[in-house]
Amino acid sequence: MGWLKMRAPVTDLPIEFETVTIAMGAVTILDRVTMRLNVGSPTVIVGPNGSGKTTLLRAAMGLVRPTLGQITWGGRENFPSRCAIVFQRPTMLRRSAAANVQYWLRSANSSSREKSSGVRRLLELVGLGGLQDRPARRLSGGEQQRLALARALARDPAVLFLDEPTASLDPAGAKAIEELIAAISRQGIKVIMTTHDIGEARRLAEDVIMLHQGRVAEAAAASSFFNAPRTVEARKFIAGELVL
Repeated sequence: MGWLKMRAPVTDLPIEFETVTIAMGAVTILDRVTMRLNVGSPTVIVGPNGSGKTTLLRAAMGLVRPTLGQITWGGRENFPSRCAIVFQRPTMLRRSAAANVQYWLRSANSSSREKSSGVRRLLELVGLGGLQDRPARRLSGGEQQRLALARALARDPAVLFLDEPTASLDPAGAKAIEELIAAISRQGIKVIMTTHDIGEARRLAEDVIMLHQGRVAEAAAASSFFNAPRTVEARKFIAGELVL
């Protein structure tokens, strides 16, 4: 991970939600959410399907505007400047792995030589150094996720949003992605991710936010959340029970 530089304090953090409601038609997806995403190790957002996890991530990234309430980044209302997001099912361009990364590097103010070097280093960073000429859509699911991470890192983000990054991967693929996320976090990039996997949340989270029916059911340091959950919803979710 030596190519990534340790970052100075992140100016886009904290991200603060103040009584944020997001509705689409008659459906309320987030309901009066108040929360704070701080500088530091990964924040993991958990909750049952349909609880609003992906919408919260998109709102934190600035991709969805609140119907009511306010979101601020580092105390400002302008959208974050150095953020990137990887969706659960990232779309691969009909190009090679290297060309996918190069596409994301085009907006950088660098020479052709620097871009070429950056592509190589990013692919090596995510373990795809030997697959640079492989068509991206012929990569395995785990390899596509790693390529999506390389593309996101090409934007030199200070904050990285990940939506269910290991969903549908086999254990080996999930382990590789988790190790990469941990390594990215150690380089000073703030990771904010969703997952349905309690084991993954235990392994990666510094703090946990649990959503239930569009509301924050519980927000706590990971040790407190897993060892002494305060709410019935959190206790059921940790135990693997259905949360209705």
